[in-house]
Amino acid sequence: MNDQPILEVKDIKKHFIVRKGIFGEKGVVRAVDGVSFAVRPQESFAVVGESGCGKTTLGRLILALENPTEGGVFFEGRDLFAISAAERRKVRRDLQVIFQDPYSSLNPRMTVRQIIEEPLIIHGAYSGPGQRQKRIDYLLEVCGIAQSHLSRYPHEFSGGQRQRVGIARALALNPKLVVADEPVSALDVSIQAQILNLLKDLQRELKLTYVFISHDFSVVRHLCSRIAVMYLGKIVELAESEALFNDPQLLSAVPIPDPNIEKRRKRILLSGDVPSPLKPPSGCHFHPRCRYAVGSCKVEAPPLEEGKTAHWAACPVRPFAQKSSAAALTAI
Repeated sequence: MNDQPILEVKDIKKHFIVRKGIFGEKGVVRAVDGVSFAVRPQESFAVVGESGCGKTTLGRLILALENPTEGGVFFEGRDLFAISAAERRKVRRDLQVIFQDPYSSLNPRMTVRQIIEEPLIIHGAYSGPGQRQKRIDYLLEVCGIAQSHLSRYPHEFSGGQRQRVGIARALALNPKLVVADEPVSALDVSIQAQILNLLKDLQRELKLTYVFISHDFSVVRHLCSRIAVMYLGKIVELAESEALFNDPQLLSAVPIPDPNIEKRRKRILLSGDVPSPLKPPSGCHFHPRCRYAVGSCKVEAPPLEEGKTAHWAACPVRPFAQKSSAAALTAI
């Protein structure tokens, strides 16, 4: 695998101004607040965290669908927010997205053929009906969609079949990087496994790079090689998948399919509620819910630091090999 990153996110921030009350009081939601990481070609990189932590906003920034408050997103060395709109349009062929909800992300007025063909027409790719038809036939084959379904509409399919159509559309332009925003969360568990296996097969065959956004640790463990954990707009832990899951704190969030192990392990029960993103706690955002918090946690926001090789955490309170609040928050 090439070690040169295909994607670099550098201290990206996205703040939303919220007006409330009859006097128009202002508040600021720091949806993404100083996030940095790099993704290598053909890697599966996961961003996980609870609802409202900023995962989807980060995905939109990577795709240049939102303008950042600060920071930059570099795709193959080019800052997506420093190039012209025309240049960004060309780059979009290599950056595609798989949406969370297959029920709302497909145009109900378009057939499967029209849905898959639309990006080819917009970008002038595979010009000519013959070439386009070959490309559509190939996408149907690799995504497991029957030829007889080309003339059907989205409402005629199950959720899993619709998501296959969404995946085929995302792959139509042969992208290099795909942002998958919780692509299986709206599907039945049995169908989730099929879609995840499809994504793994497609990555191997088409040499794809994934940024996989999810709240489900069991899903990202199956698919991703590295995982970043977000909490209230910040990355609080970043490590290789196995290194992250070998920490027993993280496994507190994921049921183990062995009743004997499940019976013996100690679960972490968090106190308090998730803070409001309009008024996050000072210092470490997690300190009101952390059993290991000390006085400095309420004052200073801990930086993301490397404790073990390629294993980063934003928690200086306890030795890295022991339980940390950064890991404990995933027990929510």
